[in-house]
Amino acid sequence: MNKLKFVFSTIIFSVGLVITTLAQAETIKIGVSFRMLSDVGYKHGELITDTVALWNKEGTINGQKVDLTLYNDECKSEKGVANATKLAYQDKVHVIIGSSCSSVTLPMVPVSAKAKVPQIIPHSTNADITKKGSEYIFRVPVSSRFYKIVQGKYTAENQGTKIAYIYGPDAAGKDFALSLADYMRENYNVEPAYMVQSGEKETDFRSYLTKAKATNPEVLVISALMDETVRGLVQSYEVGIPKSVYRVTASIGSKVEIPTNAGSAAKGVTYAAAFAASDKRPIAKKFVKMVKDKYGVVPGHDFSQMMDLLDILEIALKKTKFSGDLAADRNSLRDAIAATTDFRGLASGPINFCKSGSPECRDGNRTPVMIEYTRGGKNFKTAVAGTVTFNASAGL
Repeated sequence: MNKLKFVFSTIIFSVGLVITTLAQAETIKIGVSFRMLSDVGYKHGELITDTVALWNKEGTINGQKVDLTLYNDECKSEKGVANATKLAYQDKVHVIIGSSCSSVTLPMVPVSAKAKVPQIIPHSTNADITKKGSEYIFRVPVSSRFYKIVQGKYTAENQGTKIAYIYGPDAAGKDFALSLADYMRENYNVEPAYMVQSGEKETDFRSYLTKAKATNPEVLVISALMDETVRGLVQSYEVGIPKSVYRVTASIGSKVEIPTNAGSAAKGVTYAAAFAASDKRPIAKKFVKMVKDKYGVVPGHDFSQMMDLLDILEIALKKTKFSGDLAADRNSLRDAIAATTDFRGLASGPINFCKSGSPECRDGNRTPVMIEYTRGGKNFKTAVAGTVTFNASAGL
């Protein structure tokens, strides 16, 4: 009798495990941590929320509901690490999206690697992110290693080589300025006319700009976070740097807040990005109209890269056979993302990933676009100077 009770209890316990496993397998969990400090930043969050809601409305992912957990890391590294840790171990998500700021994404990489949860990046450009060798990292935006080449070549051939650099302490801003200076040094044998790093949260750049002006540069590079970039552009005119001096920013120049807040100071600014709202392709025109109608802004490449990320992720999710074993499901999803080949979306070129955790495999977008603001302000306009697709190892 006791033996029979034991067998019956074992059967009930086993069935309970199966039911629990099936219940877990019915829900796909996505976690997000990125910067939502501005109105546009919150609209990026709305884009994610709306897209996931549409997946669920249209019949879910292969019959499985998608749950979304979204955290604001405020572009602070300690919050990004805390969010990634919580998403991986407490929320038990299948994939992490984030972050926006490179200085936040960099310390998140070891967290996702240790937890063995795939992390797909929407905005961060710092080249070191994919040099850590993590098999769980995927970058949708263009890496700074490609930006420095296209920006360096375009600047030298069209604007000049006598360059003054003012850059912020943030990882992406610093990386772009130093990488561009190295490229100019190695390829054109020129040193910076002036170079300085601003302080943390510094808002008045006029002393730096006055010193830069004294060198009579042909080009002024301002490479920092969004608010600092806007202030630098505006203040460059306040100290009397003439409009004949070309203004260059890092890819953050694509953010709609740059021309909107800088106004006329944005006119003539050039930058390399992954997408231009002036793109004439049907897919781009349709996307621009959708974002303007639904979110009330003209999309820069932060919007387009988030959309490409979500489209790539949707394809990978549909290819993944979720079993309810979290560790196995995370690895299966990682492999499905890594299998992305020749994805054609809003980016100006194809996005490709592969199995290795190397930069060649995990820097998916290798096609930067050179863009110029032909008008600043709320009704800003851009012009595309050209695009180039690099080989996977360029800039390493």
